[in-house]
Amino acid sequence: MNKKNYLLALLSAFLMWLAWPPHIWFAPLLLVGLVPLFIALDNVIDLKEKKTGKKVFLTAGLAFLVWNTASIYWVYNAIKAYNGWLIAIPVSLIPFGLGALLMTFAFWLYYQLRTKINPTIAYVGLICFYISMEYLHQSWDLAFPWMTLGNGFAGMHQLAQWYEYTGVYGGSIWILLSNILAFETYKALKRNSITKVKLTASWALVIILPIGFSLYQYNQYKEKSVPVNVVVVQPNIDPYDKYGSVSTNEQLQILTHLSDSVAQVNTEYFIWPETAIPRYADEDKIRSNPDFLNAQQFLSKYKNGTLITGIESVKWYNDKATVSAKKHPENGMYFDNYNTAMQVENSAEVEFYHKSKLVPGVEKMPFPKIFSFLAPVFEGLGGSVSGWGWQEKPGVFYSQSGIGVAPVVCYESLWGSWIGESVKNGAQFIAIITNDGWWGNTSGKDQHLLYAKLRAIETRRWVVRSANTGISGFINQRGDITQKSTWWTRTALKENINLNDNITTYVNSGDILAKICSILAVLLALIIPYKKWVKN
Repeated sequence: MNKKNYLLALLSAFLMWLAWPPHIWFAPLLLVGLVPLFIALDNVIDLKEKKTGKKVFLTAGLAFLVWNTASIYWVYNAIKAYNGWLIAIPVSLIPFGLGALLMTFAFWLYYQLRTKINPTIAYVGLICFYISMEYLHQSWDLAFPWMTLGNGFAGMHQLAQWYEYTGVYGGSIWILLSNILAFETYKALKRNSITKVKLTASWALVIILPIGFSLYQYNQYKEKSVPVNVVVVQPNIDPYDKYGSVSTNEQLQILTHLSDSVAQVNTEYFIWPETAIPRYADEDKIRSNPDFLNAQQFLSKYKNGTLITGIESVKWYNDKATVSAKKHPENGMYFDNYNTAMQVENSAEVEFYHKSKLVPGVEKMPFPKIFSFLAPVFEGLGGSVSGWGWQEKPGVFYSQSGIGVAPVVCYESLWGSWIGESVKNGAQFIAIITNDGWWGNTSGKDQHLLYAKLRAIETRRWVVRSANTGISGFINQRGDITQKSTWWTRTALKENINLNDNITTYVNSGDILAKICSILAVLLALIIPYKKWVKN
């Protein structure tokens, strides 16, 4: 029986992997992909053997670990390229296993609740537990929300148009509810229960109504014509050469040449990728920085032009002004180094946005305040407990003409609510600058692009994406990719995009569904020890 249950768990892992981006056409399998796992868990629970909880945990854990690993295998590629396979294997197990552990814990809590209360409330608990774990994995210092269930419809975005009301957590709830009803329908049909018609109808409605509403929205949605000509550049410089064999001046020449090759007289925005200018720049002295002056000289040819580019920047302090500040070993001053988006205009105005959603362990030591006592040790090793600096709130760049842009650096494009704050504060389109070359030619780059479609739907804003090594492109307000580059090519693209000032329900409310589910999850989890206490 154990072998059969493990095979069912592996079947769920396979179905969920098959449905996950970049496998676009199998996305509807998400609505039934967890059914084999539910069958396996039901088998385990019905046996009422010793250590049932442990078996539930292991069965669910197998499904989620295999699904997560198969979907984000490219993490290993990124780590191996820089550190070698010996380090890559154990380090990769953290992102592979941590998300899976949280998902498994949600199902284990569901089992515990199911033994104490009626099945319907237990299912409500499962949905709340799972969503709360997803929200935790978005919010804490070990954040990696890549595998949030609602992201699964990024490929088939025509079915996710209602994310403008709920965000991706609405999709997560939909997927869980559909799987629960599909499983209960399967059981009713197997037993020939009188509830089979009611359950079948309920499940059908849960599938048909959201899909029907979404397709209606997709076909009826019309953009208001407020055109702006935008150029995105993909310089295609190997990320491992950006700081070595290819000089900063050469990289600037490539960027300006590509920009000029497609630009028009009326081009208003040029978007260059993350760390397009790799040489560190002192933000307080930026107007005398030679790279900045070269960028501004390029821009002088375009009267209404504005440039948004990635740059690595530094800010200096006399004391430890921020938790991320590090002490310089030579001059004794403190400094922050940032992965920055910089806006340059045909004026003295310069704006900076510092990447804030930093990759745990790579760009930022998790929980830096807690581990601040280790600062002397890390500084002695040439590092810091804080890693890169960051800013506390999302930003908006405003051009001379008053256009608002949400600057988004790489990994940040996974946070719908973060980008939503920029939109609420005046952003009329979204500019994602990234460098996806670290992962190689894997599905990671494709997933990263597809997830950006959900940001377009949630905010009803165009997404303009400039990637150093691919994939660059444009996504309209319905989530359609109107134009994109190919992987590992040097190119530039231009598009007339439409600005939008309207605020969606999701932008207004943010991740309210996840917050409500998290509160309910805590309350329902408290039932478990309470029932044990009453029984004793």
